[in-house]
Parts: sequence; structure tokens; C-alpha cells
Amino acid sequence: MMNRISLDSTMPDSLPDFEPGWVWLAGAGPGDPGLLTLHAVNGLRQADVVVYDALVDKSILDWIKPGAITDYAGKRGGKPSPKQRDITLKLIEYARAGKRVLRLKGGDPFVFGRGGEEALGLVEAGVPFRIIPGITAGIGGLAYAGIPATHRDCNQAVTFLTGHDQTGLTPDAVNWDGIAKGSPVIVMYMAMKHLETIAGKLISGGRSVDEPVGIVCNASLAGQQVLETTLGKCWEDARNAEIKPPAIVCVGEVVRLRDGLDWLGALSGKALTSDPLGLGQKNRSADAG
Repeated sequence: MMNRISLDSTMPDSLPDFEPGWVWLAGAGPGDPGLLTLHAVNGLRQADVVVYDALVDKSILDWIKPGAITDYAGKRGGKPSPKQRDITLKLIEYARAGKRVLRLKGGDPFVFGRGGEEALGLVEAGVPFRIIPGITAGIGGLAYAGIPATHRDCNQAVTFLTGHDQTGLTPDAVNWDGIAKGSPVIVMYMAMKHLETIAGKLISGGRSVDEPVGIVCNASLAGQQVLETTLGKCWEDARNAEIKPPAIVCVGEVVRLRDGLDWLGALSGKALTSDPLGLGQKNRSADAG
């Protein structure tokens, strides 16, 4: 039996009260419970009902107050899943029954989390709500792998995109040529199923087959896996390594920085380099010239 964590004595008094009949749409972060915000924990401690997604780590549910209802509404590709409209209607029904409803979603509810759709459904139904942002996996998950989304020696822009559309196919609305040519770093959610197709589109758009790619599976959790590969081989290497969703795929030179920023690896004895991009040698050569 798992012990519930009591935070009542440590929560700041300035955090908001959760009023009956309200829905709070909260992000749970990429997985590690320590990445929850105080607002999210405050919601967990007050909620009468918690409607949670598949990517919410189960240990987070230990922070729910005793007696609260937990309602699983997870969606996973290729498996029977509740329809989005049914989830929204469930939130409305709980709120109209006078419940304090916490809708807990992996990552951030407004980053490929369909939180906007649910919030607009609440607006239509006249249900008051609060948005609690979370750390999105495309930033937090990469950070746990030692890959920064931005680094001034690599990129001044980053593109976040989803690897499939509403039909489950590679999104046709994405301007793959434009992204290939214009974005130095590309971070992709839900891209594993169509990774071969996506890599081909980016290469056709001008990206090098040798460009670094990092794939982070189960980001920030104990079972985290990180695969470093290249754009030309990423789908084959991921298959051979049996990398499964959920995973974040990062394309760009920032992946090379992992040699110096893999802080979790360093805890296990990995030696890090202070110049993973080799810029020190280039600068010394320039100075010598």
C-alpha cells in the first residue's frame, strides 16, 4: 500500500481555493512528480474528482485527497480510447454536480494536449475554469536527456510539431520543406509511428542525412531511454533499439550538446565534456590565424 503525501502544512496560504463547480485544467509535466507546479499540487489536494490522462505518472495520484474520485480518461494510439467529446462532457457533468474537478494532463494542457478544446467546451457549457500550465515534454523531457531546446551556438529558433494529425496520419498541413529549410531545431511529439516518413520529408527538404537526432523515451522517469542517432538512420535505429512511444524526437545540432549536458549520466559516472561542439578548438585556431 502506497503512503499518501501530506502537503497541507507546507502549501503557501496564497494559493487559490478550489471552488465547487469549477474545472481546473492542469499540466502534470513530462512524468517526474517533482516537476509538478505548486498550483497543480494545490489542485490535487482540494479536488473532489481527478480526471487524468494515460501519460500522468501514477505516483502523482498519491497526492489526491482521501475520498476523491479518480477517473481515467487516457488515450493511447492503437488502443480503445474515450472520445474527446465524451471527456469534455464528463468534465461538464461533474462540475454541474457541484464537484471540484481537476483535469490532469501530461505535459502542458495547451501544447498538443487538446486543453484548448476542453476549455472551449466548458465555455460553451457555462462552466468556470482555471488553466494551470505544466512543463511540456518537448522542453522538460529533453532537459532530462541533457539536450537543450535552444543554445546560442546552435539555434535562435525552435519548431515544435506533432507527428500525426487527427486521423493518425502524418500531418499534411505541415510545410515540411519550409520547416526543413527554416528551423535549425525541430522537436516532434507523437512522431514515432511515422518517423521514417517524416525523416524522408525533412531530407527531401534539404536536411542532411548525418544531422544529429535524439529520441527520448519515457522522459524524466526511471525507465528513461535516450537514443542518439542521425536523421538518415533514426527510424531504423529506433526500431532496432525497440524504442516505443511515448517519445520526443529532437532534430538538430543541439543533440550534440548531450556529451556535455547529460547530467543524469554524470550521476552514474559518465565523463562530460565542456566543449561538445568543438568550438574551443575552432576559436583557438581563429585566434592563432
